[in-house]
Amino acid sequence: MSFGPPPSMPPGPATAPDPAVNRGGRHGLDDSGGPGRKRPRKLLTGLLAVILVGALGTGGWFLWGRGGNGSEAPGASPDPVAQGPLDVRETVEKQPASTSGKMAFRFSVDDMKPGEHVEMPGMWATDRILAKGINKTVVGLGIGTDAAPGDEKWRLALDGPICGYTRDVTGDHRTAVLFRANDWADEALCNQVAFVDLDDGRLVWAAKFPVSRAGRESADATGTDKDRPGVALASGTVAVTWGGGTIGYDMKNGDTRWSTTTTAPCQDMGVAGGRGLMVREQCWSGEDPGSAGVWQSTTYKLRKVDPATGESLWWYSLAKGVRDVHVPSVDPPVVAVSAGDSEVTDLISLDGRGHNRATISLRNGAYVAECLLTDYLQIDDCPTIAVGKDQVFIRSKDQPELPTWNWIIGFDLATGRTTRKFDSGPGALLYPVRMSGDQLLALSVSEDHIAPNALVALDPGTDEAVPYLYFDVPDEARLMTMAEHNDIVVQNGRLFFGVKSADGPADAKTKQWTYLVLGIGSSAQRKP
Repeated sequence: MSFGPPPSMPPGPATAPDPAVNRGGRHGLDDSGGPGRKRPRKLLTGLLAVILVGALGTGGWFLWGRGGNGSEAPGASPDPVAQGPLDVRETVEKQPASTSGKMAFRFSVDDMKPGEHVEMPGMWATDRILAKGINKTVVGLGIGTDAAPGDEKWRLALDGPICGYTRDVTGDHRTAVLFRANDWADEALCNQVAFVDLDDGRLVWAAKFPVSRAGRESADATGTDKDRPGVALASGTVAVTWGGGTIGYDMKNGDTRWSTTTTAPCQDMGVAGGRGLMVREQCWSGEDPGSAGVWQSTTYKLRKVDPATGESLWWYSLAKGVRDVHVPSVDPPVVAVSAGDSEVTDLISLDGRGHNRATISLRNGAYVAECLLTDYLQIDDCPTIAVGKDQVFIRSKDQPELPTWNWIIGFDLATGRTTRKFDSGPGALLYPVRMSGDQLLALSVSEDHIAPNALVALDPGTDEAVPYLYFDVPDEARLMTMAEHNDIVVQNGRLFFGVKSADGPADAKTKQWTYLVLGIGSSAQRKP
């Protein structure tokens, strides 16, 4: 199997080159707008394993945008809390020196087989590494390099496929993944956790944890109907829920700091991290054992946990009839509830003792708050909900008029009332990405494919929208801008889009370019 370069982008207007990127030699990015040098690349496959390693497009291109020297964003604030190397990072981005975007990273393939499916769970970025989970491997690729197989900065092979992960990254660039034991089969136990250094790919430590059977009884697992474990990070602790309880591991050495257990018919089903820990407990009611897993017989409780001791600080119980519960933010506490519907119907803000502050109803259909339901148990994976100190931001439904448009709306966490509204403008859709200090980073996706896409910073204090990057994407990568279906990461002045899985073409006669990760950065050197 070999790879040629991805199809070239139409060249944009001339922009200043980035002196931080070496344009020559093996690892240079050709900025000519053409296909660049051609060099064979391979997709490494096996009977029981499919491991994709660094396969970057060889041609560099500048993305459409308008240049200009920017100044530091108005209203930029320092980190909202003091952060150490063992805390979950909360990066405050600065406005780039130029708003004209260029390629900072690309990972694409063109020889996937018909019917081939590759899981790609997890994507994390540091100042110099883009890391991606690929089946039973985590690979680290150098940002700004033209990598081919064997050129990856590091590759960490696990005993089995990744079966859980967190988007959290610590201040010293580490994260955690869960993986199965020595087997590709779904029946293999998902009972191991790895703590990984994203800068060098070092396995800091690994540990095994128990498994339990899904449903009313939480005894040792037998058969294939097992609980899905979850993992999160908070303040020196890696927390893993495994159905029958939760274990807190020391980030430094993997030692068990604490463990808690649940009693049937309740099980720990998911954990959210960040500035604190929140564990979701799922309970079943009714005398019919077959009712286990049916949402009408399920109730949920949330408990705030001290990351250092595992002590329960408070509990919050939800009413019967709730179909699902997610936790977009632990501090301030915000709960996303799906009540009688598979979509999020309400956002509930809590105070520091777990008492209701306000309820934001989304039942009128004007607003959309997405929390994902996947095979990886992430109760905090709500890609278009951004929670700040005093407000939560979500998007409106797409307005059907032509050209299409929408807006982002802020809600006060204390009252539930609307606060700020940011319009996308005609022919574009606006999506919240994450908070950056007191500002909201948002993605503006062009619907007419004439105007550029943009990463913007929205200031709730001044209503000002500050452009960070203008960019375009190739046709083959346009679906990657859909926030509810892809990983989107903004880190150290760069914007990354990554797929969560990849599929081969429908038939062998079809040659299909598949973009796996696309990274965008400023065309000018970043400010210190």
